[in-house]
Amino acid sequence: MSDLAKSFAKAKLSSLPPPEPLVEESSDMYEDDSSSASSMSSTGTVIPTSSQRPAPTLHWSNYFAQEFYLERRSSSTASHAKFHVYLTPPTTSKAPLLVLHHGGGSSALSFALFAKEIRKLMPDVGVLAVEARDHGSVVWSSEGHVDSDMSVNLLGQDLVDMINLTRSKMGRQELPPLVLIGHSLGGAVVTHVANEGLLGNKLLGYAVLDVVEGSAMEALKYMQTYIASRPKTFANPEAAIEWHIRSRTLRNPHSARASVPSLLLQAPDGRWGWRTDLSSTEAYWENWFNGMSGKFLGGRGAKLLILAGTDRLDKELMIGQMQGEFKVYYSFLVSLSYLQ
Repeated sequence: MSDLAKSFAKAKLSSLPPPEPLVEESSDMYEDDSSSASSMSSTGTVIPTSSQRPAPTLHWSNYFAQEFYLERRSSSTASHAKFHVYLTPPTTSKAPLLVLHHGGGSSALSFALFAKEIRKLMPDVGVLAVEARDHGSVVWSSEGHVDSDMSVNLLGQDLVDMINLTRSKMGRQELPPLVLIGHSLGGAVVTHVANEGLLGNKLLGYAVLDVVEGSAMEALKYMQTYIASRPKTFANPEAAIEWHIRSRTLRNPHSARASVPSLLLQAPDGRWGWRTDLSSTEAYWENWFNGMSGKFLGGRGAKLLILAGTDRLDKELMIGQMQGEFKVYYSFLVSLSYLQ
């Protein structure tokens, strides 16, 4: 990275607002009487103070200009789809479009605060936040059956289709310059799309947040335990927001208020359960992350890798780094990896 780019990055980072503080207190201050919520409490749990306790949910329009349900109906594919996305279009014809893909069990609104802040820093860029099948988008076969195939190949094609359908909604003949950004599962999807060259020369680069192949594959053995530890239902979205903050699943109350309601669906009994059945996707977990490091290194375009610490780099990425394929910079306990 050049000295000019470093100076620019530092200036932009310093202008970001500080994270909202969280206070550690004893867990019995903020209990409810549900067994699932009680089982998740512990002495080290983050408890919102009175000023931090979740307020009513926040609407998507605080962060994006438009919401679309995009229909894919094509004779060239055996499946149809209704994709769900949020969009703030670029303000100029040459400005890039940032395409955001969430992690497993999350939603497009997990990027809500990011979308708002990035527009403050770069007002011309567009932001498109997409939702995967079974996470807000629905794909079904020509016979009317819901297609629950969550392989990275199909998720990647879904992403490309959402981008192209959005281009049509924007009234553009060609795609704008694109930057793909994915968290966890989304990182695997954008890496696959970049590695396969599915967007051609319109792809400027891609960023992967908080996932590399080695640590992801190691963590898969604990996923079912984590899923089982979550409450199955909540009395209302506000209770779900509270649980996400208290369990440290989300650290930022503002983000929780914006994103958590989109993770839920209301059942006939009035309670709220998870929109996505993560357990049912287990057959695809290895498919998502297997070979991801090689894809990241081999894809064309600028690359950005953001991790929580240096120990997250797996062997293949370490070798690539030592061979000069990309450099790693550490700032604020976050590693930023830029391919030359």
